[in-house]
Amino acid sequence: MNPQYPLLIDRVQSTFIDLLVILSLTFLAGYILDKFDNVPDGVRIALFFGLWAVYEPVCTSMGSTLGNYIKGIRVRQHGHNYSKINLLQSFIRYGLKATLGWLSFITMHTNKERRAIHDLVAGSVMLKNENPDSDH
Repeated sequence: MNPQYPLLIDRVQSTFIDLLVILSLTFLAGYILDKFDNVPDGVRIALFFGLWAVYEPVCTSMGSTLGNYIKGIRVRQHGHNYSKINLLQSFIRYGLKATLGWLSFITMHTNKERRAIHDLVAGSVMLKNENPDSDH
């Protein structure tokens, strides 16, 4: 069975969904914190940056972000299509992706596996999930 690789549009849509999830979580956290008196600004700032810095790497290492799940795509170990990437790989991947932004995707059309720069560096590959009910 040959693996299928998602198109750029699938990855962009997944990222957009994740952006909406993070924004929703940020607003929810702000709403909850507003219920308490005298919450230090440092707590609010740490929570805001923590959500942005942790959501994608942790979800990716556990199987998929909500955007990946909805779009039916998964991040896996390059060369081991059923193995999830570990947390360190996930943070490296996300850090590079966040740093390079859209530039990270320029390599997608230069290789048959459509690996972005952050995938090449982290040793990951994006795959279409052939069995949506399973998250191997």
